[in-house]
Amino acid sequence: MNRKNILITGASSGLGKGMAIEFAKQGCNLALCARRTEKLEALKEELLNINSNISVFIRPLDVTKQEDVFSVFNSFNEDFKTKNGTLDRVIVNAGMGKGASIGKGFANQNMQTAVTNFCGALNQMEAAMEIFRAQNSGHLVVISSMSAFRGYPRAMSVYAATKAGVRSLAEGIRADVLKKPINVSTIFPGYIQSEMTDSIGKPPPFMIPLEKGSKLLVKAINKEKANSFVPFWPWRFFKLLMPFFTLKMLRKF
Repeated sequence: MNRKNILITGASSGLGKGMAIEFAKQGCNLALCARRTEKLEALKEELLNINSNISVFIRPLDVTKQEDVFSVFNSFNEDFKTKNGTLDRVIVNAGMGKGASIGKGFANQNMQTAVTNFCGALNQMEAAMEIFRAQNSGHLVVISSMSAFRGYPRAMSVYAATKAGVRSLAEGIRADVLKKPINVSTIFPGYIQSEMTDSIGKPPPFMIPLEKGSKLLVKAINKEKANSFVPFWPWRFFKLLMPFFTLKMLRKF
C-alpha cells in the first residue's frame, strides 16, 4: 500500500531524521515534530534539497503534553488535507535513554524516561488512532527496541521496561482494530548509531551506521508487518535465544 503522507515524531535527530531522509527520497510528504525546532528547520531545508516535489510541515512538540500532541497531530492532518490528501502513517519514534540503576539517586532521570517513552507514546497513539478511526484507514508504527523482551540492569532498566510497555500497547491496539483497514506495526531495532548510542561510550555489539539503519527501518515499515526486527540478522536470532539468557548473561549483554 502506498503511504504518501507520513508523520514522524522525534524527527530532529537520530532515527527520526534518518527515516525522514529516506522517505523524502521515496517522494513522501512529511510532517515532522520534535522539541528542537531549530534542527527541524535545518532538516526541512535538507529534505527539500533532496526532493523539491514533496511537502514538509514542521511543528514543535513535547510528546509528554497530551493536549499539544492532539493539537499538533490534528494540525498536520489539516496540512495534508490542503494538499488533497490524508494522514496515512504515524511513526511513534520520540523517546530518550536517560537513566541509571534503580535506587541510586537518579529517580528524576528514570521518571523522565518513563514518562517520555511510555506516556508520551500513549499520547501519540491516542491522537493517531483517533484520526485513523475517523477516516477508517491508516498505518500506526511504533518504534520499540530489542530490549523490550527482557529486563536489563543499570541504565537500561527503565528504558527496557518502557519499550516492553509500548510493545504490549501496540499489540493491544492491533487486536482492537483487527477487522478494520488500519494496520499497526511494531519495529524492534537493534543497535543503530544515534545520539543515544553515542552517549554509551564504548560502541555496543552489532551496531550499524545510522544511514544503513534508516534504510532498513523504512524498508521494514513499508512492508507493514505486525513485527519487524531491524536489522533482521542477528536480532531475530537473539529474540529466539533471549528467553534462555540467565541474569548473569543479561548483565554482560
